[in-house]
Amino acid sequence: MEHRKKNIIELSNCSAEEYKGIKKMPVKVLADNVRSMYNIGAVFRTSDAFLVDEIVLGGISGCPPHPEISKTALGAEDTVGWRHVDDTVAEVCRLKAEGWRICTLEQTHNSTRLGDFLPLSGERYVLVVGNEVEGVDQRIVDISDVVLEIPQYGVKHSLNVSSSASIALWHFNSHLMEFNASDKSE
Repeated sequence: MEHRKKNIIELSNCSAEEYKGIKKMPVKVLADNVRSMYNIGAVFRTSDAFLVDEIVLGGISGCPPHPEISKTALGAEDTVGWRHVDDTVAEVCRLKAEGWRICTLEQTHNSTRLGDFLPLSGERYVLVVGNEVEGVDQRIVDISDVVLEIPQYGVKHSLNVSSSASIALWHFNSHLMEFNASDKSE
């Protein structure tokens, strides 16, 4: 069996314009005061890969256009829908009132292991990721529908926020991608 690497033409799924018309996964990412522009860019890139509905950049989280975001996003800041909100707690409350299930990625007592969480078809989810030092605001943790934790076994007790978001988005994607990425309908 040959394992020849794919070239750029073989990797191209669609154009940036076509991407806008593809049906998205019913998941938003809310970045709660994520300070690193590189982390924001990496979240954009992962969100593009997994067809995230929207990125909500809250508080001090940086916004495009920014050279550090562009360096890691590699153009995904132009394909993934995004917006900025000043008050992440108020935005989480608003989204929850609209029927979105709030899934906070954080280490807490009584958290749910990410692998044990089963996203359900027909539901809409907001994945909240937090500040590199402080994590997610406790007020958001308190109103979350579920707090998800990625099990870790080494000496360090945390992963980079963009790495954590990537793992969680892959998990959501693996359960919610009931449609074909070539389906162009919204």
